[in-house]
Amino acid sequence: MWVETKTIRHTDGTISTISTISTISTISTISTISTISTISTISTIDLYASGDQIGIGRLVDTGDLEFIPLPRVRTHRNTGKDNKFRWYNDHRLPDWADSGTVTVRLHTNNEDQRRGFNRTENVRPIPPADPDFARLYARRNDAESINRHLDDTLWLGRAHSIGHARQHLNLIGFALAVNSVAIHEHRRRRTEPIAA
Repeated sequence: MWVETKTIRHTDGTISTISTISTISTISTISTISTISTISTISTIDLYASGDQIGIGRLVDTGDLEFIPLPRVRTHRNTGKDNKFRWYNDHRLPDWADSGTVTVRLHTNNEDQRRGFNRTENVRPIPPADPDFARLYARRNDAESINRHLDDTLWLGRAHSIGHARQHLNLIGFALAVNSVAIHEHRRRRTEPIAA
C-alpha cells in the first residue's frame, strides 16, 4: 500500500485535494494505480491501467471486473522543485462519480519503483484509443527517421561539439539542412515532366 495525493476538479468549479491509499491488483492485465475518495459521496474509486490507458473497474453480475476507460481531458506539464518537468493527464470521471476530473501522474516515482510498477510502461499520455492518437501517431515515422539519421551522423555516438549552446546550434543546422533538402526535392519533382 502507498499514499498518493490527488486533485479533483468538480463540475461546480471547486477543487479538492485529497490523500488516498492505493493498492496494486494482479487481476489479469489490469493493475490499480490509485484510489480516490470523492468529496460529495463516501464511495471509493479505483483507477486502473489497461491497454495503455487509465480507467475504472466496475464489478459485473458475474463477479468479474469490467474495465471502463476514462476520457482524457488534457495532458499538461508542471515544473517540480528541481526545475524538471513532470507530465500529467486529466481524466473525466463518470456521472455517478461526481463528474469531476482527476489528475493522474504519468511519471514513475519511488513508490511505484518499490512496488515494481513501471507507470511509463503501462500508461501512455495519449493511448491508442484516444481520438488524438491517429493524428499524432502518423507523424512518428518521419520523426524517428530524422532522429535516426541524426544519430548516424554522430561519430561513435558523440556530439559534434562541446556545450549545450553549441550542440543546440548543431541541431538547428541539421534541421535546416534536412528541411532545405526536402524543399529542393519537392520543387524538383513539381517541375519534372511526368513520364508517359
